[in-house]
Amino acid sequence: MNTTIAISKELREEIIEFGSKGETYEDILKKLVQSAKERQLRDLLMDETNTIPVKEALEKAKKRW
Repeated sequence: MNTTIAISKELREEIIEFGSKGETYEDILKKLVQSAKERQLRDLLMDETNTIPVKEALEKAKKRW
């Protein structure tokens, strides 16, 4: 089942810029969503908040055991 969403002409033109000849809006939006998911995953996996260097972690582990 399809649906319709209202977007501005400006946004429509920006979306079109991400597509290739023959691609539908759905094709383009699927690519954009997949790219956004990959970026979120990469950002999550590469987040260095609350991390310590491996050397420091090994030293702490040796002290514990």
